[in-house]
This record gives sequence, structure tokens and C-alpha cells, in this order.
Amino acid sequence: MAFASTITRIEQNHIGDRVVTHGTYTNGSGDVGGDIDTGLAQCEFICLQPIGSAVIVAAPVVNETLPVDGSAVTVVTSDNEDGNWFAYGI
Repeated sequence: MAFASTITRIEQNHIGDRVVTHGTYTNGSGDVGGDIDTGLAQCEFICLQPIGSAVIVAAPVVNETLPVDGSAVTVVTSDNEDGNWFAYGI
């Protein structure tokens, strides 16, 4: 299974005039990240929270200089890591 992300919630005008989005990401065996589609025109902030029953090997990182234009934000994760994300922007 390849890296995939899903938007689970979009909130308009939640933080000032910014849009807030939430979602999940999943990795298959051998996958170490990919692009998260935030649904934003410009992502100003994104937080990654791994989930699971064991300690992760390394913290996931955003492989972008924020803010980033477009909805795709590249992230690097540990092998086979799944998690949640939270982002805001315009």
C-alpha cells in the first residue's frame, strides 16, 4: 500500500480568516512519507501526530518551507507509520 492522506474535516473562518483542515495519513510497508493534500490554497501550518501501539522510531517531519502554495505538503515519516494531521492556511 502506498502513502495516502484523507481530509476528514474542513472548517471555514475558524482561526481569524483562516481555514482549518484535519485528516489522516497512512503508509504501507516500505513507505516513508509522501504528499498530504490539505485542501488549502496555501498551507501556513501543519502538525503531524503518529498513532499506534508502540513508540515511533523517529518523529515525522514536514519536508517543505512553510507557507507553501498549493494543497500538497510533502512529509517524511517512519516506515509503515500512520497518523493524524491538522493544518491551517488560506
